[in-house]
Amino acid sequence: MERLPAGGLDGVTFVAVSLPMHTATRLALPVLRTLRARLPGVPLCAFGLYAPLNDVLLRAHGVDVVLGPEYDDALVAAARAAHGLAPAALPPGATSAAARARALAVVPDRAGLPALERYARVRWPDGRESVAGVAESSRGCKHRCRHCPIVPVYDGRFVAVPADVVLEDIGAQVAGGAAHITFADPDFFNGPTHALRLVEALHERWPALTYDATIKVEHLRRHDALLPRLAATGCAFVTTAVESLDDVVLGRLEKGHTRADVEAVTARCRALGLALAPTFLAFTPWTTLDGYRRFLDDIEALGLVPHVAPVQWTLRLLVTQHSRLLELDEIRAVAGPFDPSTLTHPWSHPDPRVDALQREVMTRVGVAPHEPREATFQAIRAQADAAAGAWRAPGPPLVARAAIPYLTEPWYC
Repeated sequence: MERLPAGGLDGVTFVAVSLPMHTATRLALPVLRTLRARLPGVPLCAFGLYAPLNDVLLRAHGVDVVLGPEYDDALVAAARAAHGLAPAALPPGATSAAARARALAVVPDRAGLPALERYARVRWPDGRESVAGVAESSRGCKHRCRHCPIVPVYDGRFVAVPADVVLEDIGAQVAGGAAHITFADPDFFNGPTHALRLVEALHERWPALTYDATIKVEHLRRHDALLPRLAATGCAFVTTAVESLDDVVLGRLEKGHTRADVEAVTARCRALGLALAPTFLAFTPWTTLDGYRRFLDDIEALGLVPHVAPVQWTLRLLVTQHSRLLELDEIRAVAGPFDPSTLTHPWSHPDPRVDALQREVMTRVGVAPHEPREATFQAIRAQADAAAGAWRAPGPPLVARAAIPYLTEPWYC
């Protein structure tokens, strides 16, 4: 958000770097090298979901303290120690579980961060933009999808943040200019009762406030009766990790849904006027050129082209350290040793044409970030046809359908 000003590290006695995602961790590595060089005697801490997954690598970059996602009390203790202070005393009989619960009951203090308007915004179909804030109603996930980086850390566990804490945090952000809230939970319907109580209270307090959330296809299907309540309380769109429309691939990933579920959820959300923003793993070791072409055709048939952020046409399966993907013979057959520069086990597709197409599609998306999604889609479909050596009769241009709201910074790991 901002460059480190001259003298910005003067007098600093402790530095903590947040690593919530894969991309954030890659961006952090050169920063950590710089910090270690400029602050040779100052304790460095890395915390968040990706910190324990990369413990050895982080320590090689000079990190002294590595903390997982339930880091709150430990982070405070590390900061106090860096200032020569004793750890805060726990109440008599307190357990680690009680300490975590106490940490979750603390309302985030965002004073000192850049103003909200500096961050991603929501762009509406009419071109308006709204300042967006962020909150989390839960941490972790009760599912164990094979490719998900949350699984090696939480292993099917999730914890709810008290609703009054979430609402107070949202209220502070509304006072700071937020007109929309992104719920950052890995899955908002891990605790559907908790989630619905929260958004109904949110809507009662701030009727004009909109929000978005991430919810599994499996949960959208299972909790179908709750979807009208999302639409009625200001949900602008739901991000859902479809990943694939191939039931074989979905089975390999242990996603918990099928192609038929995706079709049913798409129709249901459209009927309710609840915008669906699907995400995909378009390129996997199981992708074929013809399969990718069918995938594009299927998305068009479902009427989802304007719902898909262009980066989603390019995304390649990440095999991260300790990933459950490494349980699969097919993955071990194509994946190489862990590469600390990419934080992944690099893999090559058995058909080099598929890897070449992925690079071409990524380049195409990168050079036209602001063109209509339908135009990008048509260009990518032409690339896929050419890669497969297939001829397609020129059809009429895709008619631009009603766009959906979206964040100006696309979601991806």
